[in-house]
Amino acid sequence: MTDSPLLVERSGAVAHLRFNRPDVLNALSVDLAHALLEACQSLAGDSAVRVVVLSGNGRAFMAGGDLAAMRAAPVEAADALIRPLHQAVQLLAEMPQPVLASVHGAAAGAGMSLVLGADLAIAAEGTRFSFAYTDIATSCDGGASWALPRLLGLRQALEVALLAEPFDAAEALRLGLLNRVVAAEKLAEATLELAERLAGRAPHALANLKRLLRQSLQQPLAEQLAAEYQGFLDCAGRPEFVTAIDAFYARRKRG
Repeated sequence: MTDSPLLVERSGAVAHLRFNRPDVLNALSVDLAHALLEACQSLAGDSAVRVVVLSGNGRAFMAGGDLAAMRAAPVEAADALIRPLHQAVQLLAEMPQPVLASVHGAAAGAGMSLVLGADLAIAAEGTRFSFAYTDIATSCDGGASWALPRLLGLRQALEVALLAEPFDAAEALRLGLLNRVVAAEKLAEATLELAERLAGRAPHALANLKRLLRQSLQQPLAEQLAAEYQGFLDCAGRPEFVTAIDAFYARRKRG
């Protein structure tokens, strides 16, 4: 349905979640937050989906929350919006599939939080990023306070959060908030190419790596080594492991 706040599309093993409120730059509404949560709940257990891509229709990825909806009853509206958003953010972090944010136009407030929480992020040249929360006299949501210091370090994270100064894609790449920046007209192509490369990898290997790396900042070395051991043995016990070894030696022989 084109009037749905979130479009869910499949391209092979890649699931595309497209924010679809272009008239308001995909501002996050309660309906959109619930639609995102429902999509994440469905995709997390779908073994046919190997990669999840987040993007936005129209001129922006997501320009923050729907402030107009919050003004009349701020506390109640914020509660109704943030609860499903946070459940969705948790699922995006914990689902076995890599989550790729494909960003254009603007990513502000909750939109920037979703970019920060993705496993990988690619953006079009000229995309504008803004933490934005202090501009409306509030602290953050969407997991931004968890992701930002892990990506930037505490000192830089505090500057981005407290000052909320907008910056462009080139600066986001320099800071380490993005993996790649491409020409605007190449974003869709580059996103699909990266997603398909990920989808071509062994899904259990990517799932284990995602889990290991995400938990590493909270775990002692001994526990992380034990988790690596279990993860490697899990992969080694699958037929894809031997097939991949044979392919590796075949490539070496040809080269």
